[in-house]
Amino acid sequence: LSGGQMRRIEIARALLHRPSLLLLDEATVGLDIQSRAGILATIRKLVQTEGISVLWATHLIDEVKDGDHVVVLRQGELVAKGKVADVVRTSGAGSIRDAFSRLSRIE
Repeated sequence: LSGGQMRRIEIARALLHRPSLLLLDEATVGLDIQSRAGILATIRKLVQTEGISVLWATHLIDEVKDGDHVVVLRQGELVAKGKVADVVRTSGAGSIRDAFSRLSRIE
């Protein structure tokens, strides 16, 4: 099986008992673009149709969408949280990528 197929199987196994919260840590790391897009689309659809909450830990900023709620940590400490637009605005950045760079910078 490919990496994308294995990840889909892992997520399907996690969903068998119909959790109200799904914890995903770097779920798409190392996957090809198509597999990554498929997993993201599947998870977002489950959020909409099944009402599942997802805690998605990632370093891949392009996985974050405008309507998402985000938490930014720096060395294990909370430095920002809220909707993407709010985090971008309060950080003084122009995008979530820039906000993450500013907020995660070690001073």
